[in-house]
Formats: sequence, structure tokens, C-alpha cells
Amino acid sequence: MPDALAYFSAKLDHETDPSDVYAAQRAGEDVVLVDVRSDDAWAQGHARGAVHMPYREIATRAPHEIDRSATVVVYCWSPGCNAGAKGAIEFARLGYAVKEMIGGYEYWVREGLPTENATGPLPRVFDPQVMVVASRADRGGP
Repeated sequence: MPDALAYFSAKLDHETDPSDVYAAQRAGEDVVLVDVRSDDAWAQGHARGAVHMPYREIATRAPHEIDRSATVVVYCWSPGCNAGAKGAIEFARLGYAVKEMIGGYEYWVREGLPTENATGPLPRVFDPQVMVVASRADRGGP
């Protein structure tokens, strides 16, 4: 039976979640968020501050575009998408410190974190199924 401490420690060495990524961005940590989805997916919307690098282009682009001293966090659409894992493999092959953002773009959006597309910021949505959403009364409203 695997040791639970070792298992969960190793798991957190290789994955993170949208809230932690956003907190790292706000704290000014050296984290590069990489959207590994297609051009059409990127154009529809992406996490603010992300770099677009489809996973098939990582091997050729990353060495020229992303500093090796940064921690790279990759994401794709959702928990049902494995492109994030494919992207993480490519970064790991190149020697980057890399993590996969569990939940992908879907959970970034559902947690109300900033998104944008070519026309600018997109509306923020706060989904009570994945986070605590304060009521208007909790915020001092009616």
C-alpha cells in the first residue's frame, strides 16, 4: 500500500489549482501560465496573463520564449481534457519545472478568475458549485 504522505506530496509537486495560480500571479511569483489549447480555443477566451503555446509547439517554441528558471503551469479545457498533461510532458522533457493546473480553463472561469480574449476582458462568473459566493447582504448590499 503506498504511503499517503509520499503520494499526496508527490501529487502536489506536479499539480496546482486555479486559486493557487492566481494567488502566485498576484504575489509576483515567477510563474508562467501556459494555455496549451488550440488557436480557436485561445481566441474564445483564456486566463488573463497566460501565454498561448499549443502543446504540439512546446518543443520548438519554449526554449526561445520561456525562461527556464520560471515555474511553468500548463492548462487545457477542463478535467476531461488531457492536453495539459501532454503539455506538461513536453516541458518536463525540456527540463522545466512544470505543474498542471487541475480543472483547466473551466475551473479558472467557474472560480471567477480574470479571463480575456482579443477584444478585452470577459465577464467574471462565480459558480457556487465550486466556491463560496458571498451574497449581496454579506457584501453590505440589500
